[in-house]
Amino acid sequence: MGKGGEKGGESGEPEAQPRSYTWEEIQKHNLRTDKWLVIERKVYNVTRWANRHPGGHRVISHCAGEDATDAFKAFHINPTLVQKFLKPLLIGELAPGEPSHDRDKNSQLVEDFRTLRKTAEEMDLFRANPLFFSLYLGHIIAMEVVAWLMVLYFGTGWITTLIVACILTTSQAQAGWLQHDFGHLSVFKKSSWNHIVHKFVIGHMKGASANWWNHRHFQHHAKPNIFKKDPDVNMLHIFVLGDTQPVEYGKKKLKYLPYNHQHEYFFLSEYLPCTHPFQLTFPAPTVLAEQLLHKTSRKARTRMLLDNHLVIMHLSASTEKLLWVNKRRKFLESHWFVWVTQMNHIPMDIDCEKHRDWLSSQVAATCNIEQSFFNDWFTGHLNFQIEHHLFPTMPRHNFWKVKPLVKSLCDKYGVQYEEKPLGKAFVDIVG
Repeated sequence: MGKGGEKGGESGEPEAQPRSYTWEEIQKHNLRTDKWLVIERKVYNVTRWANRHPGGHRVISHCAGEDATDAFKAFHINPTLVQKFLKPLLIGELAPGEPSHDRDKNSQLVEDFRTLRKTAEEMDLFRANPLFFSLYLGHIIAMEVVAWLMVLYFGTGWITTLIVACILTTSQAQAGWLQHDFGHLSVFKKSSWNHIVHKFVIGHMKGASANWWNHRHFQHHAKPNIFKKDPDVNMLHIFVLGDTQPVEYGKKKLKYLPYNHQHEYFFLSEYLPCTHPFQLTFPAPTVLAEQLLHKTSRKARTRMLLDNHLVIMHLSASTEKLLWVNKRRKFLESHWFVWVTQMNHIPMDIDCEKHRDWLSSQVAATCNIEQSFFNDWFTGHLNFQIEHHLFPTMPRHNFWKVKPLVKSLCDKYGVQYEEKPLGKAFVDIVG
């Protein structure tokens, strides 16, 4: 049990004498109305702060009652700045006899991974190359301009439409990967600059909400392939996933669709907004309602509405002719997006929370695709999904440099590091 009362947690001010807590007590504080976190052996009461968390209250809630050190380091590019928000939330620290890691995790593995991260920092692998991202954005804008100029000068004949649809499919798919970079704060040193450009790329070029993306995607990164925590695998109304869910719901006889044919209607689902939100020219009312439901503060709701206003402006600026061409583009892009985003996770372990350490949990839920110039470009470097999940803020052009270090650490502790050809990855989705 903790030593002393909990007055410090209520007032939000640390006591002169830090209190000591055991893991047994900390793990009890994982409720919606009672959330504690441990970061570098410091215990924080984040119950009231959760609703003001810029990344959303759910992502921080998913780590309640646990050691969140690695998640904290993974998502923040300036931990020193964030510490000033943590300081008023400090209520104590782990008792001297308590291990730094909860639930019997392999302490040596955890420490070796943190050493690996420090090595990557010393190698300057978290510094972005401005030229890389400038050229990347430039080639996207160039394709957009060429495509719309072709429509303007050559009309919408079937040959022009086919060519323009292919060009726009490519530019929009690449814009999807680029917004992902800014969303993960992996381009600029300052978070604010990343957020500004992210809103531009995803809002004006993709027609989606930056805040909605942040809310969902960071949950996915915090707890990949974990039911009730990763929104990307909560698709019961369409698919049953993993090895345990089909059995569980089969026994309960819960059935929304003929799941025994899901490998067949998967191809049709690629055109549904629920599996590919970027296919919406503007958010449907139900999607907007869901976004607002997940935001609790007035400021957050206002920001969400402004994001969607940009999308509606994007629609208003389009003519009927451009929309006609855009429909054919969406048909192609939906395939590109779905196959690339699903190949790294759907064939992997999907189950309930197992409280693994950061390295083991991320590697169990992800796999890599073999490196080549085409694979790097085609997937937006998501073929390095393992490295991306371990180091979300690392610029993607450095993944290949840290890959050997990650593989070596996995080999040392017998953690399966899976890598496969692009074609096999696609086949494994259907399997």
